[in-house]
Amino acid sequence: MAVPVKPESGGSLDPKARSAARLGAVQALYQMDVAATPLDDVIEEFVEYRLGKDIEGVDIEDADAAHFEDIVRGVVREQRELDRQVNAALAKGWTLARIDSTLRAVLRCGAYELRRCKDVPLKVVINEYVDIAHAFFEGDEPGVVNAVLDRLGREIRGGAGAEHGSGGQG
Repeated sequence: MAVPVKPESGGSLDPKARSAARLGAVQALYQMDVAATPLDDVIEEFVEYRLGKDIEGVDIEDADAAHFEDIVRGVVREQRELDRQVNAALAKGWTLARIDSTLRAVLRCGAYELRRCKDVPLKVVINEYVDIAHAFFEGDEPGVVNAVLDRLGREIRGGAGAEHGSGGQG
């Protein structure tokens, strides 16, 4: 059963809550990928027990549950097209099937936000997912996220990559 989540109405969006939602979305998609957890189950689990909760004595930032659910459901709904776009933006010889499950989740979430969350500036989307990649990887992966999302941003939103659309709320 899906947990009903009401989108925020008006007002300013809390960038920290959106950041926490993005991290949760990457984790939820990873869980779906490696543990085959059904969509509605993973959303319910994260909204009820993980997002903004104290886990093992560590305070977790409050998350924008509506943004979390939008990203997770959107990635699942549009996965075929997102994968096509990400594959086209990867370096020659690389495919999503060849990369780590966590990195795949980061790229899919970032690509989804570039496509569907036009209120979030391109630069913010790229920086947020590069930061998430840094949380999971110490190697070249954050650079891969930066390059792929920058290419996709120019393709999807037009303009000159990360310099296009700066400013605004995240």
